[in-house]
Amino acid sequence: MKVGYARVSTKEQNEARQIQSMKENGVERIYIDKQSGKDFERPEYQKMISELKEGDIIVLHSLDRLGRNYDSIIEEWHRITKVIKADIVVLDMPLLDTTTRGNDLTGKFVADMVLQILSYVAANERDNIRKRQAEGIAIAKAEGKYKGRAKKKIDDELFEENKKKYDNGEITKVQFAQNIGVSRVTLDKLLKEIEK
Repeated sequence: MKVGYARVSTKEQNEARQIQSMKENGVERIYIDKQSGKDFERPEYQKMISELKEGDIIVLHSLDRLGRNYDSIIEEWHRITKVIKADIVVLDMPLLDTTTRGNDLTGKFVADMVLQILSYVAANERDNIRKRQAEGIAIAKAEGKYKGRAKKKIDDELFEENKKKYDNGEITKVQFAQNIGVSRVTLDKLLKEIEK
């Protein structure tokens, strides 16, 4: 089966371009996450991996849609291609198409080398974004303009309703977070605040 994985970093971003390119490449099912690529704790990604079988093909619009953490990308690539024995096609980087290399040792070497370089570049860009963001915050604080991120208002009734379901084992923590419209990290903070 040919499946696609699309990711955007925020709910406001649009994944239409990624989806269009996958449909043009014969993808039968598309999994979409709207969250950061810092790690692989993403609900749709985890669902895709759990359903992936030997011989399946994952189609990505670009490598950074898989993730932005160098070591994690390399580990995940290995898990998909060597452990699960599925293939990966990166549409904007034909050298990272594992379906065409077969048993060709040179092809495998080139693909692995390109993957290492591109994973490094993706991780490096993530670090640079963090540094630029920290510099901007420092300047804004020095000028007295920094307000911090606006705290998200959560419906108390909705929160309590989902907390009961979570406590009773009816929903997972990921589902709990999704139901109230926050990230899992934010949910963990909220639960810790309640415990205190």
